[in-house]
Amino acid sequence: MSRAPFELPLTARAFLTRPDTATFTTLRPDGTPHVTPVRFTLDASDGLVRVTTRAGACKARNVAAGGPAARVALCQADGFRWVTLEGRAAVTDDPERLAEAVRRYTVRYRTAPPAPQDLVVVEIAVDRVLSLNL
Repeated sequence: MSRAPFELPLTARAFLTRPDTATFTTLRPDGTPHVTPVRFTLDASDGLVRVTTRAGACKARNVAAGGPAARVALCQADGFRWVTLEGRAAVTDDPERLAEAVRRYTVRYRTAPPAPQDLVVVEIAVDRVLSLNL
């Protein structure tokens, strides 16, 4: 997955490392949005967000159906402070990429993610950042 560099102020970076959840928006095949809460990790130096999920989950199916042009948005909010990360997404079950996603998740949330047999990672190459009050 190609990664686009993006600028992230230190205050926004600190905000996004808190062990909070975010909303994750994908587009269904009919174009309507599907929004779900997720836990995620951010690799700001690489411009990559990772969301672990089941291959059969609606969000994973939506990203896969969108192909290489699949765009998503992830937004973490706390009152009137928020950061939205947008970019192209892809689903993978590559063992090395999945292991890295699990490792980062475990560090951030101090517990391993759920481990269903069909665990995959949605990788988002961030190319747009929006924020308020950070």
